[in-house]
Amino acid sequence: MTKARGTFTVESGGEDPYEALDDGIRLTHAYGKQTFQGDIEAEGAVHWLMLYRTDKTAQFVGLQRILGTIGGKRGTVVLAAQGTHDGKGSTIALEVVPGSGSGKLAGIAGKGKLAIRGAKDGTYELDYRFEGRSGARSGARSGA
Repeated sequence: MTKARGTFTVESGGEDPYEALDDGIRLTHAYGKQTFQGDIEAEGAVHWLMLYRTDKTAQFVGLQRILGTIGGKRGTVVLAAQGTHDGKGSTIALEVVPGSGSGKLAGIAGKGKLAIRGAKDGTYELDYRFEGRSGARSGARSGA
């Protein structure tokens, strides 16, 4: 596994409530755009489905699209995300969606995390590898 590390900045975003539940619990759709610096040089777009509790904490799931380079390889990849918000910041677990890599990122697999304190700046780590490329070629040769 290779580890990518760096920072990201939230460039824009918004949130739309879609349901209010009993006792002040609410459901929202949040979205945003980011820029990534470090081992990932890319722009990102994210969509979250969020559940806010009355104590201002939240639980959320979503998809994070990355367009740019990871370890110098250019392409697009989508990360599935699950996170928590403690009222001051968020911690998010990431996993590459199988089959979502394109360009030079085709075959990427891995897991990672994002952390953000405040509203705009955070850090990331992504442990990744590439699968299936050499296996597909060697399988094609053995069948010839």
